[in-house]
Amino acid sequence: MAKYADDAKALYELVGGKENISSVTHCATRMRFVLQDPDQADIEKIEALASVKGTFTQAGQFQVIIGNDVQEFYNEFASISGIEGVNKEEAKTDAKKNMSLLQRMLAALAEIFTPLIPAIVVGGLILGFRSVIGDIKMLEAGTKTITEVYPFWNGTYNFLWLIGEAIFHFLPVGITWSIAKKMGTTQILGIVLGITLVSPQLLNAYAVATTKAADIPFWDFGFAHIPMIGYQAQVIPAMLAGFMLAYLEIGLRKIVPNAVSMIVTPFFSLVPTVLAAHLILGPIGWKIGDVIANVVYSGLTSSLSWLFAALFGFLYAPLVVTGLHHMTNAIDLQLMSQFHGTNLWPMIALSNIAQGSAVLAIIFLHKGNEKEEQVSIPATISCYLGVTEPAMFGINLKYLYPFVAAMIGSGIAAVISVSSGIMANSIGVGGIPGILSIQPQYFLIFAFCMLIAIVVPFTLTVLFRKYNILNKVDQAPIRTFGKREFRTDSKKASNL
Repeated sequence: MAKYADDAKALYELVGGKENISSVTHCATRMRFVLQDPDQADIEKIEALASVKGTFTQAGQFQVIIGNDVQEFYNEFASISGIEGVNKEEAKTDAKKNMSLLQRMLAALAEIFTPLIPAIVVGGLILGFRSVIGDIKMLEAGTKTITEVYPFWNGTYNFLWLIGEAIFHFLPVGITWSIAKKMGTTQILGIVLGITLVSPQLLNAYAVATTKAADIPFWDFGFAHIPMIGYQAQVIPAMLAGFMLAYLEIGLRKIVPNAVSMIVTPFFSLVPTVLAAHLILGPIGWKIGDVIANVVYSGLTSSLSWLFAALFGFLYAPLVVTGLHHMTNAIDLQLMSQFHGTNLWPMIALSNIAQGSAVLAIIFLHKGNEKEEQVSIPATISCYLGVTEPAMFGINLKYLYPFVAAMIGSGIAAVISVSSGIMANSIGVGGIPGILSIQPQYFLIFAFCMLIAIVVPFTLTVLFRKYNILNKVDQAPIRTFGKREFRTDSKKASNL
């Protein structure tokens, strides 16, 4: 019999059988189910299977952690169940029926920004490197920058801005393209719409504040003047325009005959959207973005900034669990546009580190539990590189006390970060490599904050376990630096 046949058959029965499985697929380490009735899944028995490292539910999908052999397991499951899998996009679409309206809106927001994150991370690294060589006076007794002394680095500094400008100033192009892709509409129209928001014909958004009202160019329609203002780096105007274009195209497809759709639909989708973008949506979106950015920035720089930071740092991990954290991408990008940096992103990176450190403590406490280590060790590495879901759903929420320990450590680190005025150039890798996105003058203090996010969660996790605080599940032996506190009858307990 094949290696995973027994467990695959058991899993098939424990999730409710064919009648309860709407669709199934897999990723690098997990089986992903969309279930008709998620409550039918017997989680306790599923997690007891030898091949299963843990389970969690996210974005309407019931996910079972298998590990690196998930492809082999999936093949066995498909053979036994007779259910043919679907691709990830089809599974996501199917999963939406298990999501509330708010969850669907947040999932849509995530789908818009996720494809853009690699470029934004690259842009953040470029801005950080340019700051080091072009803004910090570290040569000739602290009077000159590297670019002022060395022609090569001056050329590098100027060349890298070609990429940085393309990523951040022309961000609306990426947003409108991503919305068109997500909505299943014509992607090239999304790209063209984005270009019309940042065209060189328009007054650059960064020059608006320093340009006299009388000098702002405009389109003269005789009965009306429309300002020719660009929306470089603006997020909300691009989102409003992108959705208008998508819904116009979808609506026109339903009513325009196929014979003329190729001509009529693109024209009457794009032209009215571009006009509305510059006349209505752009100004409204700009104002909304300014208000959001000002409220967040004011909260993080006011006399109560410590309280705002403590709450955000403490609650960010629960936001990830609910999916609400996706809204921070838009806020970060708006802060970057308005204040040339974000003081929100550093706290997110610290929260990720804190969750990983709590799992690190579990690895220490449960050393020898091979089944758990197959989840906890990769989860820790993943957390430190910015992806927290495997750690939170696979380990920390399972025991609860490490999750709370990480929240406390994250809150403390966030207070220090905000109190120190730490700013990031942009969104970056949300873990230890996140320091590369921090503005250079804050490197040392941010490194200290990272140390806090490592030490505090680790220590609290060990103490919470020792004194059985917030723990209703974990009954494994405690490891305390070479000394056992107590033993259980667990067959998987190791002699430490």
